[in-house]
Amino acid sequence: MNSQEYNEPLFEIIEGCVKSDRKCQQIIYEKFYGKMLGACMRYSKDREEARDILQDGFMKVFANIKQYGGSGSFEGWIRKIIVNTAIDFIRKSKHAIQYADSDYAAENAEEITEEDNNEYSNISANEIMEAVQQLPTSYRTVFNMFVVDGFSHKEIAEQLGVTVGTTKSNLSKAKKNLKKALEKKIKVYQE
Repeated sequence: MNSQEYNEPLFEIIEGCVKSDRKCQQIIYEKFYGKMLGACMRYSKDREEARDILQDGFMKVFANIKQYGGSGSFEGWIRKIIVNTAIDFIRKSKHAIQYADSDYAAENAEEITEEDNNEYSNISANEIMEAVQQLPTSYRTVFNMFVVDGFSHKEIAEQLGVTVGTTKSNLSKAKKNLKKALEKKIKVYQE
């Protein structure tokens, strides 16, 4: 059954998921798959890893759907679980992550200026996603948590088991690396 064919209100579909109704679970999965895969792609090194994270995330969604109280956005509730699943995945493979331990001040980070924005306007969202995915895992994780998902440096430090200075340093370095990668793309367009 395709989710477009199912005309029940969302709350009824959620209730079906609470009762472990496979059709309702399929509808929720299909309805949110694309957006949640995008969230996973931001944290993963490639599409395959993102799909693994997404699968784990949806398993957690369905295992905990009884806890959704109906207040607030259901999509936001799912996104939080998916993002936390991605962060857990990264934390579990922490041996492969190297965080910069310097207390590098975030103020030293090169910021993207209005002038830069005009140059970047020719770069597609997919190209930006590719540039983010090329960042080292630690930089990519902190960048996504801070810039995209709105975590504070304190929350990021607690989630990842590092210092606030480390998160600021990694964010700064992520921005610098992204700026360099985007500048390379701009040069290609200008040639």
